[in-house]
Amino acid sequence: MRLFLLFALFFAVALPAPAQEATGPIATETSAQQDAAIALRIREILGELGNYEDVTVTVSEGVVTLRGTTTSAVEAVALDPLAARVAGVVAVRNQVTETTDIGDRLNPAIDRFRARLDQFIAFVPLALIAGAAFALVVFLGFALARMRQPWERLAPNTFIAEIYRQLLRIAFVIFGIVIALDILNATALLSTILGAAGIIGLALGFAVRDTVENFIASVMLSFRQPFRPNDTVEINGDIGKVIRLTSRATILLSFDGNHIRIPNSSVFKSRIINYTQNAERRFMFSIMVERDTDLQAARAMVEQTVQELPFILEEPAAQTWIEALHASGVELVVTGWVDQNETSIVRAKGEALRQVKLAIQAAGIVIPDATQAIQLTRETKALPQELQESTQVETVEASEDAALDRIVDAERQEEITEDLLRQDSMKE
Repeated sequence: MRLFLLFALFFAVALPAPAQEATGPIATETSAQQDAAIALRIREILGELGNYEDVTVTVSEGVVTLRGTTTSAVEAVALDPLAARVAGVVAVRNQVTETTDIGDRLNPAIDRFRARLDQFIAFVPLALIAGAAFALVVFLGFALARMRQPWERLAPNTFIAEIYRQLLRIAFVIFGIVIALDILNATALLSTILGAAGIIGLALGFAVRDTVENFIASVMLSFRQPFRPNDTVEINGDIGKVIRLTSRATILLSFDGNHIRIPNSSVFKSRIINYTQNAERRFMFSIMVERDTDLQAARAMVEQTVQELPFILEEPAAQTWIEALHASGVELVVTGWVDQNETSIVRAKGEALRQVKLAIQAAGIVIPDATQAIQLTRETKALPQELQESTQVETVEASEDAALDRIVDAERQEEITEDLLRQDSMKE
């Protein structure tokens, strides 16, 4: 039994195994046929690729040997993975080098240049059509922007109207670019351009932040119109009459005759006091009387003295009140209202103070002096009547303000420059 099993095992090993069908892309029966098939396949591939006319292929036992020259080192290196992908290749021995023939090396470049030239010639008509469409759209936009209406009707001043025109020009330029790129079938390039423009705009915004802030403030002040020409205003401690509002600064004329230039960004963020908004304006001053004075009678007398002045308004009426008790006496505060269009506020205050002083002295009320001084007494004579202080009320017309108004009007007419203020615009 054991002998029978040994004979069976011997015959099973000695008999040849049945042939199996190959499963690769190239099926060969012998090694020589497989090598020939591999070499043929690689030559066919190289023939289709081109630029490999001087490359020879030999295959032995699955080892591919490549010899010859190519026009560039990149083409030679690309042969290794190409040959290795063919079924049955065991190894690749690449002996291909870059040719030293100048003519062979220039031929591919010349061919590429000719191909690009052909592409450019074919592209020119389409580019001309796209350029013509872009020019037509831009021309239409600029023509609309040059029209006076409706931009000047919609805008409060020429500065805002010019901003509207500029925005219209930019919109038509972008629209023209979109149309041109769509004709060229390159609309994907628009997102790249807009992205780059956004990044550049952000960087420029940080770089010129103060300038941008000043420009935005100019636009807002143009809409708000917090003052008009010849208005007396106080901005951040500076007082003067408004000459003009430009796209960069607000120009004031101080009461000393000097020009004050304030950046619009500071004007927009500052507290603005417009003294010309209302014709009625109040002045105020203080005066001291002795402690033993009849304060009620003194207050009524001072109030009546101020109210009876010809330039004082009846409504609101003049007022006087006791402000504080000091070591030297009692402080009275006196107020009065005038029409600043007809009366100088500073001269009215000064004349009211003079008349109150004369009335107090005439009533025998002493105005205390807190200072200490050495006084030498001597016999004095009464002043002649013509040298005594007059009780007649002086004229307090607003002649100085009218003169400043004429200076402002003259500067606005002589200087040819932008002005964002309009007399007929609505104030904030």
